[in-house]
Amino acid sequence: MTSPRTVRDPIRDNLLTPQNAALVIIDFQPVQVASIVSMERRELIANVVAVAKAAKLYGLPVVLSTVNVATGLNTPTIRQLTEVLGEVEPIDRTSINAWEDEDFVAAVKATGRKKLIMVALWTEVCLAFPALDALEEGFDVYPVVDAVGGTSLTAHRAGLERIVQAGASPITWIQLACELQRDWRREATRAGFADIVFSSIHP
Repeated sequence: MTSPRTVRDPIRDNLLTPQNAALVIIDFQPVQVASIVSMERRELIANVVAVAKAAKLYGLPVVLSTVNVATGLNTPTIRQLTEVLGEVEPIDRTSINAWEDEDFVAAVKATGRKKLIMVALWTEVCLAFPALDALEEGFDVYPVVDAVGGTSLTAHRAGLERIVQAGASPITWIQLACELQRDWRREATRAGFADIVFSSIHP
């Protein structure tokens, strides 16, 4: 077994680390989940839960946002996510584009992280719009492509293509978990990492 190389600076690392990234979760509410056509909904929920578990395991700051709960027009975040992130206070908005909500943008900037891991429903709207704005403001955006969904496969693909062309870096949930763990010698998170990865892989 070779000795590990010198550990890279976790802040300046070009890859995602627990010290340089934050997770942004937008509009995972029952109505939005029920409208997803681009992928099977149970898989979507399982994948976004895996993302949330990874964020919690590695201590990433999490910004959670909902739309139209306070107005009574919508219901809160789905139970499967709140069970993982129950301590995270959601930022409720009326704006379709979360980046047009002052409290949301303030919360993102308060994390102090430049790399934003983003999941949202729908891909073509509630992911695309704030991702484009975040990129414009100099953030690095990482959409988790198998933990987001659109109203059609075409809409989902078009939303992803738009933000990738603008500079976003697409990742998958398992790539995210592996990128945060990076080394099996990191014993503090090794068991949790293995549990997330091997319990969440779909047959």
